[in-house]
Amino acid sequence: MATPVVAILGRPNVGKSTLFNRILRSRVAIVEDFPGVTRDRLYREVTWDDRRFILVDTGGLFAETDDPINVATRRQSLFAAEEADIIILLFDGKEGLTPLDREIVDLLRDLKKPIIYVVNKIDSPEKESHMLEFYELGIDELLPLSAAGGYGFSDLMERVISLLPGEAEERKEDEVPRIAIVGRPNVGKSTLVNALLSKERMIVSPIPGTTRDSVDSLCSYYRRHYLLIDTAGLRRKSRIAYPVERFMSLRAINSIERADVVLLMVDAREGITEQDQKIASLVDRYGKGLIILFNKWDLVENPDERYRQLQREMSWKLHFVGYAPFLTISANTRKRATKVFPLIDEIMEERRRRIPTSELNRFIREIEPSLPAYRGRKTKIYYITQTGVEPPQFVFFTNRPESFKPETIRYIERLIRARYPFKGTPVRIYVRKRNRE
Repeated sequence: MATPVVAILGRPNVGKSTLFNRILRSRVAIVEDFPGVTRDRLYREVTWDDRRFILVDTGGLFAETDDPINVATRRQSLFAAEEADIIILLFDGKEGLTPLDREIVDLLRDLKKPIIYVVNKIDSPEKESHMLEFYELGIDELLPLSAAGGYGFSDLMERVISLLPGEAEERKEDEVPRIAIVGRPNVGKSTLVNALLSKERMIVSPIPGTTRDSVDSLCSYYRRHYLLIDTAGLRRKSRIAYPVERFMSLRAINSIERADVVLLMVDAREGITEQDQKIASLVDRYGKGLIILFNKWDLVENPDERYRQLQREMSWKLHFVGYAPFLTISANTRKRATKVFPLIDEIMEERRRRIPTSELNRFIREIEPSLPAYRGRKTKIYYITQTGVEPPQFVFFTNRPESFKPETIRYIERLIRARYPFKGTPVRIYVRKRNRE
């Protein structure tokens, strides 16, 4: 049985993200005092009283409008309602009943799904009288709640648990590669997610910054599963004007930390920018797998010449992640987009690769004569062993750790990669002192 889905719905700014964060016991959705801050659907797996379910936060059900962002956000909320097993419908007890609340109730009733009706911003028994007007909607049971303060929260969760279907099968999430999709704003990240999922999972708009949260999507390709993390665009610090955008930048960085492999999207027409270099450096520092995607290839003039130019740019501007493969794609037309999946599989295999110590030490005996001398004396390497994976990590035991300057370690890494390429992943080399016995 699939893990049940619980969706939080309601009109904008009624407290959906605050409730979402309270259930998760952490600040996951962006919470600010203006409508429309959560635009996409946010998915998180929750265990409550030994019951597992997927919790979904939504951007809000706007009234019908011509505004493209509001139209897209409304559509995303309706998608969430359709895929949910249980709906938590939130009202605003301070503002009272609105015509949009009536419209939403009528809309959701047609889905014939369990709905928990909750009046938020009720923080004491004395204020429960503010709920009375909502009974005009023909609702048998209303639950009072203060998502911010916690009043009524335990009753709500007890109700959710009581409505969950039978136990879901345990899913081994740690076996599913986590893929972060990062890049500057408006480079096509959400379009790529939709191309890989073959459906409109994210809000896609030509307006930079339309993906405000990091949003996870589980997808399958030839019976293999991948968790895609589509992040808000990483902007330069000087361009982050509002606190909510500064928080989004931190969220995007957190998505890189969560990932196994990062897809760094670059506008093929603009080429590699300083910000792209910084993102690639961040990925390398966190030890994540990396694929460079040159997007919008369908808009490139003279593709053969541009390809050669980008190869030169890679060797010049991204030399420090020379292990990273690159693809030219068009997320918009979906051309070559799915080629990322075989590459991800290959990189995950390389990240988990272990080399026997005996094989490593035969290798080090071969390369030891080529290592540079230190102060006129040859450096003795006693042995080398692999101490970890994801990323691969090696420890060299030597009599002179000080002789291993950064350039020496880079040289050793090149020699290791000549034998064991470790495609798409950084490797870590550590040096430890060992005295001759």
